[in-house]
Amino acid sequence: MGVSRSLAAGLVGAVVLGAAGVGALLYVNLVQPAKTSVRGSDHSDLARFATGALEKLEIPAALEPATDYVFLDPKGQDVGFDAFNGQVAVINLWAMWCAPCREEMPTLAGLANAYSDNAEVIVVPINVDLGENLPEARAFLADNAPLTFFNDPKFQLPFEFAGKGAMPQTIILDRQGRIRAHLTGDADWASPEAMALIDALLSEG
Repeated sequence: MGVSRSLAAGLVGAVVLGAAGVGALLYVNLVQPAKTSVRGSDHSDLARFATGALEKLEIPAALEPATDYVFLDPKGQDVGFDAFNGQVAVINLWAMWCAPCREEMPTLAGLANAYSDNAEVIVVPINVDLGENLPEARAFLADNAPLTFFNDPKFQLPFEFAGKGAMPQTIILDRQGRIRAHLTGDADWASPEAMALIDALLSEG
């Protein structure tokens, strides 16, 4: 009888310990964030700039070129991101119906102005408004951020990048046309953090 009780107690203990072990494993998996390198990677230390005004900045896991999707330049001619090779390009996807897009636009103009004497930096706002909204978008950009007007007439570019349709999106390309950082949502692009990020890319060989 004593043996049976001891055996039963042992079995109960094993079950309890096993359940505790499974529970602990589930807790660890739930509490620990998934292992991802979007906030830093082996090939880049740009994640250090994901703070302050750029706290939502993400760094891709691998050095990948920007999409070869074609959009329109100020003259309505087809253009691709390879047109900016040799420059650190700040690509901003925006629309008039997107309030945060409009709010951050003057800061993009401030960033462009800060590097106005450096031909290796370019700020590229790509509007995704369609049809009759285009004149209003052009006028807004001219009045609030005197930057060159680019347009995606198919409203496809927001889905080509990590934001997957979210607006606004800002993508940073290095001189080789590779995506080095992206940020979904608005940010202060005239901030010290933003300029430090651009300076870091400029300092690369």
